[in-house]
Amino acid sequence: METLEQIKSRITHALPGARIEIIPNDSPAGQRSLLVDADHGAAIAQFLRDDPELRLDYCSNATGVDWPEAVVKTKIKKQVIVEGVEKEIEETLETLRSGCLETVYHLYSMAKKHGPVILRLRTENRSDKNHLPSLTPVWRSCEFQEREIFDLYGIVFDGHSDLRRILMWEGFVDHPMRKDYVGPDDYDYEPTPHDDVLEKTKQHQAAEVKA
Repeated sequence: METLEQIKSRITHALPGARIEIIPNDSPAGQRSLLVDADHGAAIAQFLRDDPELRLDYCSNATGVDWPEAVVKTKIKKQVIVEGVEKEIEETLETLRSGCLETVYHLYSMAKKHGPVILRLRTENRSDKNHLPSLTPVWRSCEFQEREIFDLYGIVFDGHSDLRRILMWEGFVDHPMRKDYVGPDDYDYEPTPHDDVLEKTKQHQAAEVKA
C-alpha cells in the first residue's frame, strides 16, 4: 500500500483546497493518521473508497474522542551564549489548545487486502459548532457507530439517515463519554445509596456551595 505521504499528495491533487495533516503517533504501534477538514471529509472518504489503487471499501471501526481546552507543553532546545560560551538549553513552551470533538475511522480494503488507513475529522468546538459530515453514505458500517458517537460525545453527523441515541434513552441529558461529564449522585436502580454514592453527593454539594 502507498505511504500516507503519497495518499495525501494524491488526495490534494484530486481535491484542490482540501486540508490534510499527517498526525504522528508516539505509541509503540506508531500508526499515523490523516486529519482532514470537515468541509472535504465526505469527498475525501469517497476518494479513498473509489480510488483504484486504494479501494478502501470497509470501515472496521469508528470512534469518538473528546479534546477539552488544555494547555499543551512542548520542550524545545535552543543555542544560547553564556559567558562567551555557546550552550544548548531546553525550554518549555506553553500553548493553549482549543477544545474540539473528533471522529476516528479505521479503513481497510477487502478487495486489495491492505490497511488500515486511519482518518480523522474534528469539529470547530465542543458546543455549538459540533457538526461533521456523516460517512455512512460511503461506508454502510458506520451507521450504528456514528449513532453511538452522537449519543456518547454529542457530535451531530450531517447526512446520517437515522441519527438518534443508541445506548442512552431519548431525553437523556448530556453525553457520558465527554471528559467533563458529571454523573448523577444516585441511580433509579439502586434501592439504597451506597457509601461511594454518598461521598460523591457530598463532593457535589460542597462544589455547589463554593460556586
